[in-house]
Amino acid sequence: MVTRPNILLVVADTFRRDHLGFYGNPWIKTPHLDEFARSSVVFERHTVGSFPTMPARADILTGTLSCTHMGWEPLPKHLPTLPGLLSRAGYTTMGVVDTPFFVRNGFGYDRGFDDFLWVRGQGDDTRPHERADARSTWRSEEDRMVARTMTEAERWLERHYEERFFLYVDTWDPHEPWDAPQHYTKRYRAGYAGEQLYPCYGKYREAGLTEEDVALAHDTYCGEVTMVDLWVGRLLDKLDALGLRDETVVVFTSDHGFYFGEHGYFGKAEWVHDALAVVGDGAQLPEWLPDSWLLTVGWSPLYRALTSLPLVVRAPGVEPGRRAAMTSAPDLAPTLLELAGVEVPDSMRGESFAEALEGEREEHRPFVVSSWPLYFAEGEVTLAVDSRPRRIQSYMPITVTTPERTLILGGPEDEPELYDPVRDPEERTNLWRVERCEGLALARRALSFLEEQGTPERHLKPRRLALERFAAEDGLSFAKKPGDKDAGGWTDKEAG
Repeated sequence: MVTRPNILLVVADTFRRDHLGFYGNPWIKTPHLDEFARSSVVFERHTVGSFPTMPARADILTGTLSCTHMGWEPLPKHLPTLPGLLSRAGYTTMGVVDTPFFVRNGFGYDRGFDDFLWVRGQGDDTRPHERADARSTWRSEEDRMVARTMTEAERWLERHYEERFFLYVDTWDPHEPWDAPQHYTKRYRAGYAGEQLYPCYGKYREAGLTEEDVALAHDTYCGEVTMVDLWVGRLLDKLDALGLRDETVVVFTSDHGFYFGEHGYFGKAEWVHDALAVVGDGAQLPEWLPDSWLLTVGWSPLYRALTSLPLVVRAPGVEPGRRAAMTSAPDLAPTLLELAGVEVPDSMRGESFAEALEGEREEHRPFVVSSWPLYFAEGEVTLAVDSRPRRIQSYMPITVTTPERTLILGGPEDEPELYDPVRDPEERTNLWRVERCEGLALARRALSFLEEQGTPERHLKPRRLALERFAAEDGLSFAKKPGDKDAGGWTDKEAG
């Protein structure tokens, strides 16, 4: 391994793992990332930590599981950041992003970068309601946001390639609206003539949409995936042109996936009507949403279509291959700091997977907890996405992922869901009632983990109460045995 390598970290928003050729997709075209993967280490079980967009970035930048201590909000000033630590260690640090929330409303996600460029133009709703009119100026593919962002990153590399650098590049594509040039979408939909559909964010049939509507949207998404592949590939080619391949760690990943009909959803959350919802003055609703509806965050579980992420790492001196180790976004910062020879601060609760990267260990984490901000509970109001208040309709479910199981935990009144992703990859058969003891043991391990991360008890208590109720139905106690420091095992009520 090169001492103090350069680091290039590329994040593409809403990029589903199963839409990449090197993860087994036979028909979506991602030739440039496929080529990159052939010279890299591909992680098979990289999984969402905090959800959605900005909580995931907080995970990456601070090395913490941000959902345990914050929500969609400014980056806490007391937490050291990956770019700040690398900058103090002598790296030139640069952020090039078009994801629109890093600095909007004083969020401060540019903290620690020596320089930072927000490529403006990405909106946060359908075209008529965007805050920028960049799309009205588009004349060619080079005007698209991913193209502009990757081009700015290339230009920065040309100016700074002789320095030791950390370059963070973040593109909101292939996030909706899916409007890549038509020649991309025509690869997936013959006769495509520019039709577009914005996601309904909920059960698509209840919104009056059909399978064909969702299929159209999916084809436009696939077109945008292929466009992103091309422009990320151009940035990687620039590294080679500058002679940087053998001294640069390159990471490609995403923040979360997207539902295209899985479990009946079209979107990544459920927005529903609630008579008690609060929406700020001037808020504009998507055109498909009836005027009588108010945006409220409803029951929004994180299934595999959302939680399974790509993670590809090319590191000098590391043989290409595939890794089954479970990893998550909070692990990225500690790993990159270790590879750079920089001390990892105690604030970073993530764990370096450098040994798994280098093939010295087969396992990393026994499970990953994926969650909306844990303060999302019934009756709470959150400011997210557009900084306008939305009421939380119910306790947002936590997902616990192991190689063999997926567990979804809701609030006190919600029966958990337990799936076998090996035999049931679409997570259709809930095993909770037949394998409840195993599910409860995994749940206890997850809550113990969240306790260790410093999660306030008020956020865990509702989930704990629910599990105590389900345990009691089987004559079990949710309490640990005295002195039991591990996270497994159960006792009956008399022993517990």
